[in-house]
Amino acid sequence: MTIGSMIGDIVESLFKKPVTQQYPFERKEAPERFRGRVHYEPGGCTGCQLCVKDCPAYALELITIDKAAKRFVMRYHMDRCVYCGQCVISCRFSSLRMAHDEWELAATSRSPFVIDYGLPEDLATLHGTEAEPEPDACRNV
Repeated sequence: MTIGSMIGDIVESLFKKPVTQQYPFERKEAPERFRGRVHYEPGGCTGCQLCVKDCPAYALELITIDKAAKRFVMRYHMDRCVYCGQCVISCRFSSLRMAHDEWELAATSRSPFVIDYGLPEDLATLHGTEAEPEPDACRNV
């Protein structure tokens, strides 16, 4: 690269607008098919555990509360997940999905990365506490 071409690039860049996005202040919408955090809907789950078996990172655990009544709690380890989407593909009952808008997952400790999904009474049974009334069927632990 010669000095003449460098000076030409410098002069040219003086009149261009920067392409850098000012991230925390300007946020772009994530693409619709973006693979973010996994969500579990306990209503359709039969406990077949195909999602657990097919997860290459061992990020999912299916904890059985009552097999006859089909009551399960899904423990999701976000810090192990590689966001491949194999669990969603393997689920025959559409109990798992990946949120395209939840991708800012940084934290200062490891505890927010382990999430238990399930009905409030199943979560209370798992944790040995009283059931808490919640408007949402899923709860972060």
